[in-house]
Amino acid sequence: MRNIYKIDNYQYVHNNHHFSLNENDKDIQIVPAGQMLADSDNLAFIYVVEEGGEFSYLHFSNELWSHLVDILKSNQNPYVTINGEAIELINFTEELEMLIFNIEGNDNYGKEFVDSVEEAFKEIFQNDTL
Repeated sequence: MRNIYKIDNYQYVHNNHHFSLNENDKDIQIVPAGQMLADSDNLAFIYVVEEGGEFSYLHFSNELWSHLVDILKSNQNPYVTINGEAIELINFTEELEMLIFNIEGNDNYGKEFVDSVEEAFKEIFQNDTL
């Protein structure tokens, strides 16, 4: 059964980026898969994890995108904390950067999503052209 876990909290602790889930009361055991997807219909980015032999998803809504900009600027992978355990989301930064540059100006993702990504990540796009 595929699960979608909504990331609902962000903290910058000890020079690391940490997210947490709204599902901390559940027994969740994930393994990062190192892949990022776009959910253009819901204005979100999805990080793929393995869970019980299947794929599940960590959902990063556009309310968290300013933190994703900070992560890209730091060039550090973030962590997700589940039941007190911090798990590094491997390849997060590389995957997100590749994805946003693919989305920039690409109407295949839908105008609203492209416009939202271009606005939220404009600092990243501007720095790339310098």
